[in-house]
Amino acid sequence: MTHDTHGDKLTLLNPPGLHPTSGYAHVTIAPAGRTAHLAGLCPLDADEHVVGPGLDAQIDQVVANGLAVLAAAGARPEDVVRSVVYVVSDQSGVLAAAWERLTASALGPAFRTAGTLLGVAALGYGGQLVEVDLTAALEG
Repeated sequence: MTHDTHGDKLTLLNPPGLHPTSGYAHVTIAPAGRTAHLAGLCPLDADEHVVGPGLDAQIDQVVANGLAVLAAAGARPEDVVRSVVYVVSDQSGVLAAAWERLTASALGPAFRTAGTLLGVAALGYGGQLVEVDLTAALEG
C-alpha cells in the first residue's frame, strides 16, 4: 500500500490491487476537525460573465477563483481532501487535457487527493465548459 502523509493533516493511500493513478490518491484521510465545502467553482469573472473563449481560459479562471475561496476559508490547495471536476465533453483527450492543465496550475496540489473527473453534457451557465468542487480540511 502506498502511504503518503502531507504535514499533520492528510494521509493519502493507494491500496494494493487497485489501478495506478495519475497523481491523485484513492483514499484521503483527514484528521478530525473542521472542513470547508466550497461551492462549485465556475469560470465566472467578478461581473458574473463566463470567461473565454475556450476551455483553457475557463480553467485559468476556475483556478483563480479556487485560490481566492480557499484563502478566504483559511486553506491552501494542499489542504484539499476531495475534488470533483466536471468538463463539458465526451472526448477522453479533452478530459485529459483539462486534468493536465488543472494539475499543472497553482491549484494543482488540490488534485493529488481523492478526486473524480467527469465528462458531462452541460453545466449551469451558457457556454460554461468546466466546474470544480473542492472540500478542504481546516486547522482546529
